[in-house]
Amino acid sequence: MEGQKPGCKAAAAVLAGSLLSSILQATRVRALQGSPVMPLLEDVIPENISWAAEEAQGNESSEHAFFSPDYQHVQVPFEITLWIMLASLAKIGFHLYNKLPSVVPESCLLIFVGLIMGGIIYGLNDKSPPVMDSDIFFLYLLPPIVLDAGYFMPSRPFFENIGTILLYAVVGTIWNVFGIGFSLYGICQVKVFRLQDVSLLHNLLFGSLIAAVDPVAVLAVFEEIHVNEKLHILVFGESLLNDAVTVVLYKLFRSFCEMPTIKTVDIFAGVGKFFVVGLGGVLVGLIFGMTAAFTTRFTKDIRVIEPLFVFLYSYLSYLTAEMFHLSGIVAIIACAMGMKRYVEANISLKSHTTVKYFMKMWSSVSDTLIFIFLGVSTIGENHEWNWPYICFTVIFCLIWRALGVLVLTFFVNRFHVNTITSKDQFIIAYGGLRGAICFSLVFLLPDFHRKKLFIAATTVVILFTVFIQGMTIRPLVDLLAVKRKRESAPTVGEQIHIRFLDHLLAGIEDISGHWGQYYWKDKLEYFNSKYLQKILLREYDQPKSSIVLLYEKLERKHAIELAEAGQLGHAPSHPSLLNNDRTVIMDKKLEDTLNPDVLENIQEILARNLYRIRRTGPAYNRHTLPGETEPVEHAKEILILRHKSLRVEVSGGNTSSSSKEKDDSYSAQGDSSTQPKLCRSFTVRNAEKVQEAKQNRSKSVCVIPPLQPSGTAWGEKKEMEKEPTLERKSASATAGFP
Repeated sequence: MEGQKPGCKAAAAVLAGSLLSSILQATRVRALQGSPVMPLLEDVIPENISWAAEEAQGNESSEHAFFSPDYQHVQVPFEITLWIMLASLAKIGFHLYNKLPSVVPESCLLIFVGLIMGGIIYGLNDKSPPVMDSDIFFLYLLPPIVLDAGYFMPSRPFFENIGTILLYAVVGTIWNVFGIGFSLYGICQVKVFRLQDVSLLHNLLFGSLIAAVDPVAVLAVFEEIHVNEKLHILVFGESLLNDAVTVVLYKLFRSFCEMPTIKTVDIFAGVGKFFVVGLGGVLVGLIFGMTAAFTTRFTKDIRVIEPLFVFLYSYLSYLTAEMFHLSGIVAIIACAMGMKRYVEANISLKSHTTVKYFMKMWSSVSDTLIFIFLGVSTIGENHEWNWPYICFTVIFCLIWRALGVLVLTFFVNRFHVNTITSKDQFIIAYGGLRGAICFSLVFLLPDFHRKKLFIAATTVVILFTVFIQGMTIRPLVDLLAVKRKRESAPTVGEQIHIRFLDHLLAGIEDISGHWGQYYWKDKLEYFNSKYLQKILLREYDQPKSSIVLLYEKLERKHAIELAEAGQLGHAPSHPSLLNNDRTVIMDKKLEDTLNPDVLENIQEILARNLYRIRRTGPAYNRHTLPGETEPVEHAKEILILRHKSLRVEVSGGNTSSSSKEKDDSYSAQGDSSTQPKLCRSFTVRNAEKVQEAKQNRSKSVCVIPPLQPSGTAWGEKKEMEKEPTLERKSASATAGFP
C-alpha cells in the first residue's frame, strides 16, 4: 500500500491539471465568442478570463507584429524608478562641485530640481502637475527618515535633555499655534485686506499645521553644519516629538470647524486626547521594540533574515499607531531606541552593517523624493495669492518662534547648571524649519473657499525657511562662533570618568534623597541588567564591573577593525609576540647589526606563523552567509594573545651570545633560583641594586616565539640549551632580579 501512494498522487496531479486546462480553454472560447461565462467561474477566476480575452485580442491585432510595447502594464513601477533615478543623479551632480554643498543645502537643490520638473510638466500638459499624495508621504516616505533618526540618535544627550526637549515640543508648539492663529485672525479683521470671511477656528487650524517644525528639513540642514551635540539634539528632538502636539491640535481644530457648537466637554476631551496620542505611541513602540529584541535571540542559525526583523517591527509599530490614531512618529522612535541596544548585541556584524547602510540608503531616497515632489507640487493653479496674509504669516512664524524660545529658555536656565547660551538660543529660534509635514497636512484640509490661500501661504513659508534660513544658517553659525560638534570619539579615560561620575552622582542623589536623572538612570540600569538583558539577550554574561565591560567592548571593537582591515598578518603588535616557550634576545645593538635581508626574512616568518587561525570548511547552509564568523574568530585570537602577554613569564634561561660577555661582571652576585621575567614588570627588592636595575632598564628585550625554520636554526637552539647554569644565573642578574 505504501508503494502505491506516489503513483496515486501522480495520477491525481495529472487529472487535476487536465481538468484545470479544460476549464481555462472553455473559458477562453466563451470569452472569444462573447457568450457569458458561468457565474461560478466569474467569481473564482475573473482575472484569468480578462487576461485570456486581452491575450486573444492582442494576438488578433498583432499577429504579424514583431515589436509591440505595453507601457500601461509597467507604468507605475517604471515611473517610480525614473523619479528615484532622477533624484539620485541630481544628488550626484550636486556633490561633483565641491564648493556648492558648503553654500547651498542639499534640500534647496532638490526643491529647485522639482520646480524645474514641475514647470516642464505644466508647460507640456497645460495643467497642474500631480501633487504628492498625503497617504504616500505619511505611510511610505516619512517612516524611513524617522526610523533612521531614532535608531542612530545618541541616547545619552537625548535623555539628559529630555525635559528641555519636551518643553520646546509641547509648550513651545502650543505657544506658536495660538500665537500665530490669533495674530492672523487680527490681520483678517483689517478691511483693506478683504479677509473678514476667515474665521478664528480656520486661523487656528492653519496655525496648528504651520507651527510644526519639520524633522525632515531640520535633519537635512543641521547634519551639514555640524553644530554641537546639545544644540542639535534640542532642535531635532523638538521636531520629532512635536508631531503628537501637531496631530492632536490639527484634528481638534478640524473637528471644531465642522461642529455647529463647541462645548466645554469637547475641549477637555481634546486635552485628554493629547496624552493618549503621545503616551500611546510610546507604549506601542516599546512593545514592538522588545518583541524585535526577543525575536533576534533565536536567529543564530539563520543570520540572513536578521536585518529584516529590524525593519518589519519598526514599520509595524508605525502602522499600528496610525491605525489607532496615535502618533506614528513617536511610536517608531520609541521602537528604534528601545530595540537598538539589544538587537545589536544579538545580531552578527554583517547584519549590523546591512541594517546601517540599508537604513541610510532608504532614508536618503525618501528624503530626496520628498523635496523633489515639494518643488513639483508648488507649480500649478492650487494657489490664491493674497500677499498681505502670506507675508504676515512668514513674519508671525519668525516672531512667535523667537519669543517662545526666549521665554522657555529663561525658565530652563534657572533650573540647569549647563545653561543654553544666547548664541544657541538664536540658532534654535532660527532653525525652526518647515517642510513636508505641514505641506501634506494643508492638502488634507476640508474643502472651503480659502483652502487655496492656506496652500499658497504654506508653500511660501516652506520655501522661505528652507532657502533663506537654510542657506544663511551656516554663515551665521560661523559668524557667531557657535560651538561645533566634536569629531573625534571619546577616549577610554574619558568614558571611564563619565561612568565614574554617573555612579558618584547617583550615589549623592540617593543619599540626599533627591530623585534626579542620575538616580532614575541608575535604577533603570539595575532593572535592565537584572531582568531585561536576561530575557532579551542571547548570551548574557555581564562581568562584575562595568569598567571591565567597557574595556572588553573597546578591545573587541579594535580587534574586529584590525581583522576587517587585514592588518593582522602584516603588523603584529609587540604583546602578541609573547608566549610561554620563547627565546630571549638581549640588547638592541644586536638588532642594529642585523642585515636588512635578515630582518625581512624574520618578518615573513612572523607573518606566516602569527594569528594563524585553524579553519575548517563549514558545511553549506543557505541560511548562513559564508565567512560570517571570521572577524569574531580573529577578535578572539587577538584577545587571547593579549591577555596571555600580560601574565606571561619566561620559562627557560635561554640567552643570546651577548649575555656571555657579561658573565664575569655579574657572576659574583650569588645564586638565584628566581626565573627571569619581563623587564617591564620587574621589581627591585635590594636597595643596593637600584643603580644596576636602572642601567638594565635601558636594555631592550625582544622575544620571538619558537618557529619552524631550517635545520641551522634547530642546531643553534640545541647549542643554546646546552649552556651552563652559570649563564642562567647571569641572565637573572642581567634582568635585575635578586
